[in-house]
Amino acid sequence: MKLIIAIVQNKDAEELSQRFVKNGIRATKLSTTGGFLRAGNTTFLIGTADEDVPEVLGTIRLSSHQREEYVQSQLGSSMSSAQTQPVKVSVGGATVFVLDVEQFKRF
Repeated sequence: MKLIIAIVQNKDAEELSQRFVKNGIRATKLSTTGGFLRAGNTTFLIGTADEDVPEVLGTIRLSSHQREEYVQSQLGSSMSSAQTQPVKVSVGGATVFVLDVEQFKRF
């Protein structure tokens, strides 16, 4: 048994959620916030059999897209005199953890 934790950008979450339903993959959806950009993310918790991990990872891969966005960067020596400069960063995709589960119960 495995626990898959998938952190995806909110822009990809709805498509991924629909693919999970279509493929019969049970997932718990949590609203989360990323630390770097402080942007909204969605974290999915998926408990699955070891042999189903490739299918779940493939589903996540199909729905998680990287994209480039501009964010404001602080330039200058002090915050009061700092000027903001847009910086292009790559966002999106998915961060996925696959963990062994010692025991799983459903009540």
